[in-house]
Amino acid sequence: MNERQGGNIPSNKANLIEWLLNEYGTEIKRLAFLYVKDQSLTEDILQEVFISCYKNIDSFRDESSYKTWLIRITINKCKDSLKRWSFRNLVYRGEIDLVYDLNSPEKQTVSEAEGQLLMKEVLDLPLKFREVIILFYYQDMTIDEISKLLEINQNTVKSRLHRARTKLKGGLVRRGFNG
Repeated sequence: MNERQGGNIPSNKANLIEWLLNEYGTEIKRLAFLYVKDQSLTEDILQEVFISCYKNIDSFRDESSYKTWLIRITINKCKDSLKRWSFRNLVYRGEIDLVYDLNSPEKQTVSEAEGQLLMKEVLDLPLKFREVIILFYYQDMTIDEISKLLEINQNTVKSRLHRARTKLKGGLVRRGFNG
């Protein structure tokens, strides 16, 4: 059963775009930030994604979910931004807000520091490794879904995941993180 048959998705184009923004906007924004590492550029990409979605919603063929479709658009917009010469000359100045639900302030402080360290290491990965980590761990996609989304072989996805994990582990060890 596709999403439209689920019953609660609006059929009106404007309402559908609003529903998609409410349903997936935060995830798309997080994904874009993890790609481009710049808050203002992330906002621009989010707008571009939903403008593109509005323009092309009539051509959506229900071959994938709306979420997968939006992720593909977001990845393409992010890659386009990363290719631009002006972006390659920017320095990292973004921040990530991590949300925790822990009991004690001490545990929360330690967990926030660990989370920020891990996020810094993820953001420092080369794009081809960063994107598979993001899609696998942050978007909970399968190897097969990532393969189709990125249009690469499943073994390539597995290899990139392995190499990314190895790089993350090495970076964390170098920074003195043993957890």
